[in-house]
Amino acid sequence: MPDPSAPSIPSSLLGDLSPETFLSEYWQKKPLLVRDALPDFRSPLEPEELAGLALEPNVESRIILEHQARENGAPDGTPWELREGPFDQDAFLDLPETHWTLLVQEVDRLVPEVGDLLEHFRFLPDWRIDDVMISYAPEGGNVGPHIDNYDVFLLQGLGHRDWQYGTAPVEDESIVEGLDLRILDTFEPDEQHVLGPGDMLYLPPRVAHHGVATDDCMTYSIGFRAPSHRELVGDFLQYAIERIDPDARYSDPERGPASAPGEIGDEDLARIRSVLRDVVADDAAIDRWFGRFITEPQRNRMAVPRENPLPPQEVADQIRTGTDLRRTPAARIAFTRHDDGTATLFANGEARDINDALLPVADAVAGREHIPADDLTPHLGVDGAAALLAHLINEGLLDFDLA
Repeated sequence: MPDPSAPSIPSSLLGDLSPETFLSEYWQKKPLLVRDALPDFRSPLEPEELAGLALEPNVESRIILEHQARENGAPDGTPWELREGPFDQDAFLDLPETHWTLLVQEVDRLVPEVGDLLEHFRFLPDWRIDDVMISYAPEGGNVGPHIDNYDVFLLQGLGHRDWQYGTAPVEDESIVEGLDLRILDTFEPDEQHVLGPGDMLYLPPRVAHHGVATDDCMTYSIGFRAPSHRELVGDFLQYAIERIDPDARYSDPERGPASAPGEIGDEDLARIRSVLRDVVADDAAIDRWFGRFITEPQRNRMAVPRENPLPPQEVADQIRTGTDLRRTPAARIAFTRHDDGTATLFANGEARDINDALLPVADAVAGREHIPADDLTPHLGVDGAAALLAHLINEGLLDFDLA
């Protein structure tokens, strides 16, 4: 029986596929083209508004120009050029009429209407979602054929883009040397389709693709977070080191005489293995580390605590009057369940253990942008519920949705 609290997705988002079928047959396996994934979709942003975001000092943005496709080319003969923001207004006056692309990261954190798009993709866990990047390009604009190491849904928001792509992951790519961009020097697509507003293309990791604007176009790229094993292991080891007693040392009070002084004996190795396994094999510690790691804010986007903290009772009163909550731009919230019915709520890298009675509150505030008051009101009488919500609001992770 379906979970009535689970987020719903438009019946058209994956074509005629259910989320279960998509995940078993396409996710991280092969591309999927969906016409009218979001019927009548209109971009929440205009190109001028996207350019305005690129002027902001704390917004990650880039402009990529393709020089070899234009008659004059670049003065130094460079085929591609990367310019990094933040930009000033003159930067846009200096651009040619065609063959350039503006890309702005984390627009879902900057524009609530864009953040709301993520509700359509919540058949996947929220911690896997990275951000919504939006690109604008005039005719001919593109970023070159390339490979991403993560899953991505490419939703067309304005105009049209001609997509060429492969059908299988590329193991070893060859890139153009001497560029600040990882552009493939050879690209042989298997498929080619022009996408219009509301159309969507899903691409698994490492599938080569190349999109060219055929007119003024905006593309919404919903990218998914895929930490490298090196990143995971490196961060966990640092976490483990911080948990170890600095005064604890190797000891062997029951040692017997050495039969071969040059040998590292089995008992010595067993003691060393035990020290390391005590850290690595502690599932509870691994789970707690990962929750903190995966909710750490990205791109140095930190939450701003309220100047005037609200008491729990005032928070509860506002929710009871029907005021919804919304996750703030910097917030990353998730939770884990434990075998004893308790849970741990992770918010921007901090862990907070909660009892089973507060689990519905954690479930309500994690994994979505908009939190209806109706989902919270039934739980406000639970001991600690209003205090938990007040803590998240006062830390700048949640706010009242007064729109």
